[in-house]
Amino acid sequence: MSNRIIELRNITKSYGQVYALGGVDLHVDEAEVVGLVGDNGAGKSTLIKILAGAVPPTTGDILVRGKPVTGWNAAKSRQAGIETVFQDRALAVQQTITWNIFMGREIVGPLGFLRVRRQREEASRLMREIGFTSKVFGPNSIVGQLSGGERQGVAIARAIYNQADLIILDEPTTALSLTETAKVFHFVEQAKAAGRSILFIGHNIHHVYDISDRFVVLDRGRVATQIGKTELGSAEALIKFMEELAHPTEGGAHSGDAA
Repeated sequence: MSNRIIELRNITKSYGQVYALGGVDLHVDEAEVVGLVGDNGAGKSTLIKILAGAVPPTTGDILVRGKPVTGWNAAKSRQAGIETVFQDRALAVQQTITWNIFMGREIVGPLGFLRVRRQREEASRLMREIGFTSKVFGPNSIVGQLSGGERQGVAIARAIYNQADLIILDEPTTALSLTETAKVFHFVEQAKAAGRSILFIGHNIHHVYDISDRFVVLDRGRVATQIGKTELGSAEALIKFMEELAHPTEGGAHSGDAA
């Protein structure tokens, strides 16, 4: 059995009388890519915020590598090795790749001076680790000169520097061309090859299907199904399942599925 990085058990989140999550079970194992999909309002954003420690669950249990964690917050999420790359990537486009990777966590010497060469060397190593193949760009390149896919790579490199075991990617291929999407996929595959896990959230089902090993479908705050790629068979099967959730019919295939 794979080493389980994080597990959520019966997680709920309510805002007054409104439940954003109604009892979610979810786990991510070591070195796997899990695709998280669902229509708008399914609860994906709330689940991401809970994993990142930005909001606490109302009820439920969180286990990190099999051990229960209490008082879950952003600091404990990071201690668990979870880093979130939100849709805007939070990059300073007028600054260098190196500056963006180390901002807020700079490498300093005993007297507090920045170790500029060390940061540049580490940035170069991280770029190689995630698969930056272009010789046009280096650690001192300005992020604003990079394409959308390459900027995602910088955000992933920053997460790896922050000791991430699980990287949450929120809509990483939105508004990207096929070429740029392929670059993001390459960065994800390199991270997986290094033993890291990815929770890949997306609206483009074909993108999510292509890159993921396993899929979690959220529907109105609950897990409608969790299924592996081999068992699922095709992106079209996943699309059909989600269409049946949106437009249920009597005796539909989804009515008996359980998380």
